[in-house]
Amino acid sequence: MQLTPKKLNMSSGGPLIVVLNEKDANELKIHAYDRVKIIHKKKTIYVLLDTSSDIPKGKIGLFNETYKKINTKNKIKIFPSETPKSVRAIRKKLDGEELTKQEINSIINDLTSNNLLEVEIAYFVAACYNQNLTDKEVMYLTKATVKEGNKLKLNKKIIADKHCIGGVPNNRTTILITPIVAAAGITMPKTSSRSITSPSGTADTMEVLSDISFNTNQMKKIIKKTNACMVWNEGMEITGADSKLIKIRHPLRLDPPGLMIASILAKKSAVGATHLLLDIPIGKYAKVKTKKEAKILKKRFEKISKILKIKIKVIITDGKQPIGNGIGPSLEARDILRILKRDEKAPKDLEKKAIMMADKIFKLTKTKASAKEILESGKAYEKFKEIVKAQKGNQNIKSKNINLGKYCHNYKSIKNGKIKEMNNKKITTIARIAGAPNNKGAGVYLHKKLNEKIKKGESLLTIYAENKEKLDYAKKELKQIFEIN
Repeated sequence: MQLTPKKLNMSSGGPLIVVLNEKDANELKIHAYDRVKIIHKKKTIYVLLDTSSDIPKGKIGLFNETYKKINTKNKIKIFPSETPKSVRAIRKKLDGEELTKQEINSIINDLTSNNLLEVEIAYFVAACYNQNLTDKEVMYLTKATVKEGNKLKLNKKIIADKHCIGGVPNNRTTILITPIVAAAGITMPKTSSRSITSPSGTADTMEVLSDISFNTNQMKKIIKKTNACMVWNEGMEITGADSKLIKIRHPLRLDPPGLMIASILAKKSAVGATHLLLDIPIGKYAKVKTKKEAKILKKRFEKISKILKIKIKVIITDGKQPIGNGIGPSLEARDILRILKRDEKAPKDLEKKAIMMADKIFKLTKTKASAKEILESGKAYEKFKEIVKAQKGNQNIKSKNINLGKYCHNYKSIKNGKIKEMNNKKITTIARIAGAPNNKGAGVYLHKKLNEKIKKGESLLTIYAENKEKLDYAKKELKQIFEIN
């Protein structure tokens, strides 16, 4: 059937949707929510059907996303369509079977082409969560994700990158390591996701200090000026399929190992990383609980990185407690500035870890430099200001000028003793309930850490929120956070 396009000026938010008159749909023996195939010239696309008597017979209503794909006023051909092969592949994974390279390519291709519905993508995420991806599947998924996205071509012999798999509040080393490494002359194009499970991701924290959404060409200009950047990967569409998977994973806070490995390495491969430092924190309340689990994950990262020709160093670190004092975008940005400006209030544990990791990148890239010297000399802060300015931020921002939530509550110890254990998950939950990361000024500030002595009535932490209701909800979770003996 040939139909005349009619732009509806309506957006679906992703899926490709068309609307037919009910009589035209009946003639084709198709119904609302069926898939249909559209052919125009040499282009074939698969779309989701809706029906309405408001669409005149002989016309086809196009949502904005569909119109952008076809972009014509001439008649187009429409046919009934079978379910995409990628959906059959998703069912296969739900049944616990290993997917082939072709099957994974079909899933990622249909994902980036908007041929899959959100519910079908959600089933793929669920399958990866319940059935686990094999190393082969992770390799196929990583390569397919990179192939479907934009690539950053910097023409540099050494491009350094770092990543932490998460699970520990704050631990915001990236925003310290990047200017340290760039100040030593190493190119470091740092792309980061927004938070999936934590009160803030690197992108969320950096957004307090500068813009983070840049396309590939803009990113190249920033790197040319400063030798580095700290941007949101989705803004650049380097890995479009990964961004869509993250969008589905986000509401349920799902981070299956296979998807996580593919997501991380796809982004590193897309920016052309030649050397990668990967941090796996372990602890009772961290994402990875034991050293045994961490070693298995370490081997998987090393195996797939080798195939991608990325020289990787995986470190297993202590994740028993938050690294840094602030937890939430603005509170973490304040910690960063205090370290870079050599403020006496700077969290020493976060500074120490950032120095250790930067030095490991220097060793990995065979660069003669000292992270501590670069930080203490002020060179790291100057480089940081260059990056912030290039990313349209205020390079002279002071930690005291970063706004925190106007509603706060101090949680005090009910006895004397020493802190023996801290519940990372509880702290994360409280910060998120308070509004982080969406409310930039929300979160938790820690006054005490493990093995510190505490007196009855001393503040253990302060909750910040941007409205009273969220603060009240967060206060209800104030139990079983600290073990004090």
